[in-house]
Amino acid sequence: MEMNYKVTEEDYIDFNVYHSKSSETVKRSLIIQRITVPLMYVLLAIFFSYLLDLPFLVLLIPFLILAALWIIFYPAYFFRHIGKTAKKMIREGKNNGVLGDYTMVLSEDGLREISKTGEKSVAWSGIEKLGEDQTNFYLYNSGMSAFILPKRNLENVEEVRSFLQSKQKN
Repeated sequence: MEMNYKVTEEDYIDFNVYHSKSSETVKRSLIIQRITVPLMYVLLAIFFSYLLDLPFLVLLIPFLILAALWIIFYPAYFFRHIGKTAKKMIREGKNNGVLGDYTMVLSEDGLREISKTGEKSVAWSGIEKLGEDQTNFYLYNSGMSAFILPKRNLENVEEVRSFLQSKQKN
C-alpha cells in the first residue's frame, strides 16, 4: 500500500497535543498541578486570615472559587499551551525532516517513508504503538516520536486503520 501525503505545521502540533494527552507522565503532571495549586489557595486563605485578622470563612470562599475555576479550566489551558509551544518550536528551524511531502509504503514486513531528506525503513517490530486522533494516525517509533500519517490524504482510512491494527497485534 503506497500513500503520498504532506505533513503540515498543524499535523505536527496535533501530534504534540495527542502525545501529551496520552502520555502517562504528562497525565500525572497535570493531576499534580490540578491538585497542588488549589491546595495552595486554601493555605493562602489560612495565611491571610491570620495575617489580616479576618474570619477564615470570608477568605476561604473566594479562594475556593478560584480553586474550582483552576480545576475546571486548567487542563484546557495546559493543552493549548502545549500546542502554542509546539508551534513556536516548529517555526525555529527549517524542519525539512519533519514537515513537507512524504511517500509511505506499507508492506507485510514494515514501512518505508520517503521524503526530500532521505528514506527510512522500519520493521513492524520497530513500531512501538499506534495512535490515532480525528485527523491523523501516529506510528510511534520511540516513546516520543512517531511517523505522522494525515487521514485527509488517504483514499480509504478504514482500510489503512485495519492494516495498521493488524500489524500491531503481531
